[in-house]
Amino acid sequence: MQQSINPTTGTLVAEFALHNDADVERALAEAAAAQRDWRRVPISTRMTLLTAMARELRADKERFARIITEEIGKPIVESRAEIEKCAATCDFYAEKAPEYLADELVASNATESSVVFDPLGVVLAIMPWNYPFWQFFRFAAPALAAGNGAILKHAANVPRSAVAIEETMRKAGCPEGLFRALLVDSSKVAGMIADDRIAAVTLTGSTQVGQTVAAQSGKALKKQVLELGGSDPFIVLPGADLAQAAQVAVKARFINVGQSCVNAKRFIVAEEIAEEFTALFRAGIEALKIGDPMEEDTQIGPMARMNLRAELHDQVQRSIAEGAQLALGGAMLDGPGCYYAPTLLDRVTPAHTSFREELFGPVASVIRCADAEEAVGLANDTEFGLGASVWTSDLDLARQMARQIDAGAVFINGMVASDARLPFGGIKKSGYGRELGSYGIREFTNIKTVWIGPAVAPQTTKAPE
Repeated sequence: MQQSINPTTGTLVAEFALHNDADVERALAEAAAAQRDWRRVPISTRMTLLTAMARELRADKERFARIITEEIGKPIVESRAEIEKCAATCDFYAEKAPEYLADELVASNATESSVVFDPLGVVLAIMPWNYPFWQFFRFAAPALAAGNGAILKHAANVPRSAVAIEETMRKAGCPEGLFRALLVDSSKVAGMIADDRIAAVTLTGSTQVGQTVAAQSGKALKKQVLELGGSDPFIVLPGADLAQAAQVAVKARFINVGQSCVNAKRFIVAEEIAEEFTALFRAGIEALKIGDPMEEDTQIGPMARMNLRAELHDQVQRSIAEGAQLALGGAMLDGPGCYYAPTLLDRVTPAHTSFREELFGPVASVIRCADAEEAVGLANDTEFGLGASVWTSDLDLARQMARQIDAGAVFINGMVASDARLPFGGIKKSGYGRELGSYGIREFTNIKTVWIGPAVAPQTTKAPE
């Protein structure tokens, strides 16, 4: 069984029987057959489906938002925003996919040569719990637009979200069998990856799971896109608007109760402004309202699971024992639910757990640095490379730093966030491949050269006599 447990109360909301081997076989067979037809339909038909997906998401936004909040504890305001972001991304690709997938003429020695973008087939999407709708739709909108099919293996603690997604796709008019959400445990994943009817794999999750999926996919010679963990630096330098930087820092760290790969996690601050920034940052954290995530003004709800809270608390305690200074929080809150106090650790160094490991919850670490050069060195002193922020009034310096920071995205005077118009993904142990933008829609295509002869002899220039 897969259980949906409300982390606010600890109560069981719903449970679902797992799909068996016969269910998996039927889903794979139907998806492969449906995708063979889907790839042949006009792209305008595919765009109609995306528009319908956006419409259905918005029509039932309140119910979907409640499901998200009841399953993972996300504040209801943020859950609504997640659904709207899914719908907006469907609309974006409904408009831009024909442009992104258009044949590209390339000059060569052929009479005509071009690059075309054909779908790969059925993609297995292994998705996490922290953005249960967004993580799927940011993959599905471009993948379906490109002519692929999809099988969703969702996280075990969000089965209601998985079922709701499948219902939404059906209501939007998705061809029968082209998409299916399978409620299976992780032991079934390797078999699905190895199956010839799965053409490629996309995973959003931890680095450890990414290594396993990459090995399984590599053995089967399947294309992968991996979006894994992150320990994003948030660099603040002299001359930055400290009040604005601190305000954004609070949101960048504590949105989704700090449970996002792309949350800012390490706040690297120039020593000469560190006291002022940290005081502003602390005041913003103290002002966060902790409470029932169904309440409109709640900013910090519970963490998604008790084991995640226990792991986070252990990381905080180890950091303090290693010499980090506890400035705020650092405790599991009493009472029902999986609440952890918003926490600020100061004077963190690379020797501390909170610097070296990803802290997936409401804990911020402040690291002092001498200057921009040291800030870049500290930013890169991690196994991760997802996103980074730089705050400074010196834009020339910021542009130089952006080229030196090891990350898939660098935001200058702004908060790192995914945007359908821009590619999203990481390097190092944060994964590889890209989602979103024109690059994301082409990840699950066969980038094919079409050459039409006869060959045209290259022009030669007669040497002067």
